[in-house]
Amino acid sequence: MLRNYSNSRTLGDNIRLGTLTAFTAGTINIASLLIFLSFTSNVTGHYAILAAEISKGNWSQVAVVGLWIFLFFLGGFVSNFIVINFNKRSKYFAHAMPLILEIACLLFVGIYGQFYYRKTLEETEWLVALMLFATGLQNGLTASISNFSVKTTHLTGTTTDLGILFSMFTQKKFRKNGELVGRAKLLMSIMFSYVLGAVSRD
Repeated sequence: MLRNYSNSRTLGDNIRLGTLTAFTAGTINIASLLIFLSFTSNVTGHYAILAAEISKGNWSQVAVVGLWIFLFFLGGFVSNFIVINFNKRSKYFAHAMPLILEIACLLFVGIYGQFYYRKTLEETEWLVALMLFATGLQNGLTASISNFSVKTTHLTGTTTDLGILFSMFTQKKFRKNGELVGRAKLLMSIMFSYVLGAVSRD
């Protein structure tokens, strides 16, 4: 699942990667929503919040939300940086390291949240920031090693692509296209795993 890279990956590799990481993303997102009242598996909503805070001139919140968006970006940057720089030495190391970093971030959030969290605004902002960095790492890794075929921390593009594919499947020639059918299977596995992850945590 982690050793193969880009065009050498099979549909099965991508489905295994997609289902596992989508389940994780769903779990992370529902946990952050229930505990911190904030989504952390994507930044789409944060861009809207950023714009709203800019229009209000609330610059301290602009800085916080801007940091959140940057950390998600940084997670993707770090993942791909590790993959492209260490891939020739050890594909498994290059692909596993971003996941190890993600696990470390989430363990810190879990331990801090369980034993030290006093529910202050400042603590919440930093813990949300760390979770956004963690999901940025995950999304960057899955996209990088799958040649942008797998993105598992948000479902906007997945839902859009499925809508397009199912409209194509109304014609017989597209239903017989193995590549399109495989793509649909991958996207549905990601969608169901994400929801399953959220339901299992809730």
